[in-house]
Amino acid sequence: MNLCDRETLRALLGRHGFHFSKSMGQNFLIDPGVPADIAAASRADGTSGVLEIGPGVGCLTAELAGRAGKVVSIELDKKLLPVLAETMESFDNVEIVPGDALRLDLAALAAEKFRGLRPLVCANLPYNITTPVLTKLVETPCFESVTVLLQKEVARRLAAPQGSSDGGAFTLWLQYYMETEVLFDVPAAKFFPVPKVDSAVLRCVRRERPAVEVEDEAFFFRVVRGAFLLRRKTLANSLSAALPEIGREAVQRAIEVCRLSPAVRGEKLTLEDFAALAAALLLFLKEK
Repeated sequence: MNLCDRETLRALLGRHGFHFSKSMGQNFLIDPGVPADIAAASRADGTSGVLEIGPGVGCLTAELAGRAGKVVSIELDKKLLPVLAETMESFDNVEIVPGDALRLDLAALAAEKFRGLRPLVCANLPYNITTPVLTKLVETPCFESVTVLLQKEVARRLAAPQGSSDGGAFTLWLQYYMETEVLFDVPAAKFFPVPKVDSAVLRCVRRERPAVEVEDEAFFFRVVRGAFLLRRKTLANSLSAALPEIGREAVQRAIEVCRLSPAVRGEKLTLEDFAALAAALLLFLKEK
């Protein structure tokens, strides 16, 4: 069964009385070359256990099953479960897990399902849950890499060079833990129904250790988020608003100590810049 053929897809979904849900962001791939390319990009092999989120009808699932030792796909929409039971019937290394990926214990799931295998993630993510899902996946350290299809604009922002205006606080948070790269674009016409935006494949590979060393990780990320609190304002203004316990004078002194321009904005700083700035701010905070 060609799960990427539009007419085959219509007939399959019609047999099961399935209707697309806008709230779940359901858009299924209709070009067989795309799931094949995504699966290849994940670099899954017989030693890999692949977690997929939102398998849809299983076109990417089938490609992953042909490469990986095991594939576990989490599907929230109960109406797709009988569809997947039909389309995945011939694959003995695929398991469909009903549930919400944002609520499940993914570390426990990987430990149970992928014994002896290297846990990876590969998925066509619904646009509306990209940030919380990526956050949860990164915070689950057993996953060596995360290869996901998501909105093109978001993918490019998450792989933006540090210190460019294209990134943001979440970009830096992600790149602190992962090496990120946009691999290729997927036009909207490759989906059914056709979404309003193009997509892209983002690959994130976990670093052996975080990109920079920091004394207090929680405080470091407060500084990063604070720098983008008032994005159109200077770094000094934004951090003064975000860290009132430190005070504007100490913020300005820390910026000066780090040899940054008084007029610099947070978007121009790299992770190394933020590490130095957080260290200086923490020192001033301890002196109070």
